[in-house]
Amino acid sequence: GVPLEVLDKVIEGVKMFHEQDAEVKKEFYTRDQSRQVRFNTNYDLYQSRAANWRDTLAVSTLFKSELDPEILPPICRDAILAYLSYVLKLGELLLELLSVGLGLESGHLKEMECTKAWSLVGHYYPACPEPNLTLGASKHSDPSFLTILLQDQIGGLQVLHQNQWVNVKPIPG
Repeated sequence: GVPLEVLDKVIEGVKMFHEQDAEVKKEFYTRDQSRQVRFNTNYDLYQSRAANWRDTLAVSTLFKSELDPEILPPICRDAILAYLSYVLKLGELLLELLSVGLGLESGHLKEMECTKAWSLVGHYYPACPEPNLTLGASKHSDPSFLTILLQDQIGGLQVLHQNQWVNVKPIPG
């Protein structure tokens, strides 16, 4: 139920944010996880043996339940707000379906506050001068109850299936 135009606009909005001048983006740069809007690069720079060569714009309600739209970057504010208006409803629907599938009442996971906090993360993979020394993203599991992934048409997402990494082909929409 999320219009293709909304999906395309949020992908483009995040890309436009990342392609802005560093002077504009630095207002949002932080490693402070309690900030609702964060921009950073190489998030695990001090822990990883190889650089995770990516920039990240993150928006979340993990520490504060309400999001003030004015704190979003102006260049992608409208696209993010439109996307959130649909994807948060999609998340609630998926949790209802999971609840029923588990033999529970449809509102069970929502009553457990599984919809209370959310994060939107927009990654950007800039050109790297030494790609053999970097990773786009290291092997990981998302630290959330439910992940809704919107992949651009460039691809690069892989999943581990039967001990082999398999490319996940982007599907428009």
